[in-house]
Amino acid sequence: MAGMDAATDEFYERRERMVSELVTQGLLRTEKIIKAFLEVPRHVFGGEQNERFAYGDYPIPIPDSQTVSAPHMVAAMTELLRPERKDKVLEIGSGSGYQAAILSKLVKKVYTTEISPELAAFARSNLKKAGANNVEVMLADGSEGYAKAKPYDKIIVTCATPEIFDAWLAQLKVGGILIAPLGSGFYQELIHIKKTAKGIEKNNYGSVAFVPLRR
Repeated sequence: MAGMDAATDEFYERRERMVSELVTQGLLRTEKIIKAFLEVPRHVFGGEQNERFAYGDYPIPIPDSQTVSAPHMVAAMTELLRPERKDKVLEIGSGSGYQAAILSKLVKKVYTTEISPELAAFARSNLKKAGANNVEVMLADGSEGYAKAKPYDKIIVTCATPEIFDAWLAQLKVGGILIAPLGSGFYQELIHIKKTAKGIEKNNYGSVAFVPLRR
């Protein structure tokens, strides 16, 4: 990555260990997704004060009382999304930009919404540092999706949502996939939705904990 200092090698070794652990746990399985995790510098997304924690498997605090999701959660959701190079993806909740940066290595284009101006600026800065040039951060209410760039092949929601909003389903292509932590309590259920010509097919992948979607 351009502009990195002498610590680059140290961070790469940490990143390799993180990825190796996720592979061993069965959370990373797809070769191209493994490659993306190795290429994206997670330490860029938590701020300099959190660099030493960047490759541990836990969330990292970022501005505006939000977090960078733990690596195992990003891995699980990315695998469930089944990203393809041709895909146009909508992310709800930019946060630090880390999930969008992972997807940027795997798909054609990522649109990501963020309601917090501070976080939108933070994500844009991080994505630029990481060289993720096919990601567009939109300052918007994520519950409304982003109609200007519809339809999407995939939608990923990276914050707890009380419902699957109609706007998301309307903006998703038939045959498309939507992943979201569904629920309004401390814990939510990780839901996988496939949109078909006849309606939606929903599967539950267990309990997760995300910060709530803000509107």
